[in-house]
Amino acid sequence: MTNNVAEGTPLGQETGPARHYIGGEWVASATTGVSLSPADGRTLGTYYEVEESQVRDAIRIARDTFATHAWRTDRQLRARVLNEMADRVEAATDELAHLLAVENGKILPEAGFELSLTPSKLRYYAAQALTDAGGGGRVRPGVYSILLSEPVGVAGVIVPWNSPVVLSVRSFAPALAAGCTVVMKMAAQTALVNTRLTELLADCPSLPAGVLNVFNESGSVGAKTLVSSPDVAALSYTGSTAVGRQIMADAGPTLKRLSLELGGKTPMIVFEDADLDAAVGTIVAGITTFSGQFCMTGSRVLVQSSVADEVRTRLAQALSAVTVGPGDAPDSQMGPLIDIASRDRLEALIEQSLGDAEVIVPGGRPDDESLARGAYFRPALLGVRDTDSPLVQKELFGPVATFETFDSEEEAVRKANATEYGLAASVWTADGARGLRLADALEAGTVWTNGWAVVLDQFEEGGCKQSGLGRLNGNRAVAEFQEFKHIVQVV
Repeated sequence: MTNNVAEGTPLGQETGPARHYIGGEWVASATTGVSLSPADGRTLGTYYEVEESQVRDAIRIARDTFATHAWRTDRQLRARVLNEMADRVEAATDELAHLLAVENGKILPEAGFELSLTPSKLRYYAAQALTDAGGGGRVRPGVYSILLSEPVGVAGVIVPWNSPVVLSVRSFAPALAAGCTVVMKMAAQTALVNTRLTELLADCPSLPAGVLNVFNESGSVGAKTLVSSPDVAALSYTGSTAVGRQIMADAGPTLKRLSLELGGKTPMIVFEDADLDAAVGTIVAGITTFSGQFCMTGSRVLVQSSVADEVRTRLAQALSAVTVGPGDAPDSQMGPLIDIASRDRLEALIEQSLGDAEVIVPGGRPDDESLARGAYFRPALLGVRDTDSPLVQKELFGPVATFETFDSEEEAVRKANATEYGLAASVWTADGARGLRLADALEAGTVWTNGWAVVLDQFEEGGCKQSGLGRLNGNRAVAEFQEFKHIVQVV
């Protein structure tokens, strides 16, 4: 597959549709799909739609590889493979970033940011592969106790389209570090990015065939096969809460280990003593980054009443000035949504909820005729008083934020916690003690003070309430793919 993105030239057509990687081989299917540019609707390339039998083959191969290969016991091999992956992804940063901008639609600086996060994750888990989480001791004379950490077996990974490179690595790297073999479903909206990434991973000389298996899918047959298969011992999913609930129900009969990072409605809470220059700039980024298609999008702006008018005015000016355009255009400050269907869905949701809201910045389709064929949606800001509004309660997954006010800390906490989500929150204040009080009181897996979207390889992240189960990053990400065996020996 080549990175030819010249006008009118489909990506990847020189070698045929993007294929699956199963058992160390590149595999075709009977049916193909089309990858469309979100910027103008043109065809970028084609990909093979996975068949259920191919997913079952991938699971069988991963199971057999786990049972027969030294992968699960050879820590040095696992570390070597993950380091080789890091080297190859790092060397292809510019190519992958450009592919992301064209096929996913995110602007080049955002694509570059996603790629900048990826090699360090692979190297972090290469180091984790060499770390033993077990232990032992003499519990009384003649009695010895050993605790071993062991990989659970085959791990299923389901990756969304919004950040396919870093989010795939965030799940499969700890699984590989733990000693699992992996079958990974990637979203067809970024099939060309997915396949190029897989090519780089497959090129690692130390990677045994059958350890990592990857397929593209626009539907859910393959994903459901991963969820229901008794041969898949653990599953990591990143996506919507609604689908997460369905995965829990479908995985119940097999009692598989689940790690679910689900939806969010991140409140951005601004107190009167905050640095408003920093807060407003970050909130604008929180609304527009990845065109708002981000689980941690700052989709709720809560401002103390004494500074609400000023913040509202500044946000309205900044959001209205955002330049929308193709992801690979140098002057674009926000790219399109992933597809026309997402734009239409967002328009309908807002139209249905306008009775609950005051339009501060209308957002919507840009007036520029040159953008008419793309899935563009300008950032919107809507004033809301009732936390029961669907604009507050639903994850919109687009560049749309609500604007709410509060008078006291208690009111800020009550409003911030008024949804079923609990993925993340951001607090803006010059009072360090207040920041800690809010962090304690907010129902969120991650709370930033005077910042947003700071995620670190060595520290866990994840949601509470309806925003998920389990943790990603850090030591616990590896533990999601491990069992612990207690051995007692009496001498």
